[in-house]
Amino acid sequence: MTTPRPSRLPADPGDPHRYGVYLRPDPATCWAVTQVTAAVRAQYGLVSAGAFPPHATLVGSQHVPGPVEDLVTALDEVLRDRPAFPVTNAGPVAMGDGAVYDVDHHPDGSRNTAFQHLASAVDRAVAPLTRAPASPEPHPYDPDTWAAHLSLASHDLLTRPDLVGEVREFIDRLPVAHPAGFLGDTVALYRTTSADWTGRWWQTLTWQHLRTWRLRPTEDEVA
Repeated sequence: MTTPRPSRLPADPGDPHRYGVYLRPDPATCWAVTQVTAAVRAQYGLVSAGAFPPHATLVGSQHVPGPVEDLVTALDEVLRDRPAFPVTNAGPVAMGDGAVYDVDHHPDGSRNTAFQHLASAVDRAVAPLTRAPASPEPHPYDPDTWAAHLSLASHDLLTRPDLVGEVREFIDRLPVAHPAGFLGDTVALYRTTSADWTGRWWQTLTWQHLRTWRLRPTEDEVA
């Protein structure tokens, strides 16, 4: 006899908080993301992408059982004197069942290694302070799978697979302009909270901004 799989994941004793370290785009790109996620919510009632501030996740949904001050100190160390870097926005593309702005590549199609190195460094800094939660599954940096992106429609499309193609076409046709790129120079720490991480957590997600770091200007910027 096969044991049925549970329909919900187990609650974690450290609920309800998680922590995320994000690269914040420039204000114009943030505004473009906000317009798209608002349109998707208004038309289809999809809320998961817009439940977060516009961001590219460096390390997300981390369980930190100790003082948050230790996390801030670790990030101070890894982000101090780290240089900013150019980011290209290739526009909306499919990712999994969702849609994102692709900010993982240069105009020639090569990977943005500076972005990858930043995510790797942040993951190494925070990993000793974290404990894997029961749910949702954490997503630490993995060079084989990690890709920088700005979410436009995401997790709640898993519950509406019938809408995936329609929502992607809708996003492609929105008259929302986005900058072709921006300077990756702003990293932020957020505390995210949900009443129920074991199910459709995006329906109750809230967040609190805790700290911002500005990366070091490059020589070209200073000149």
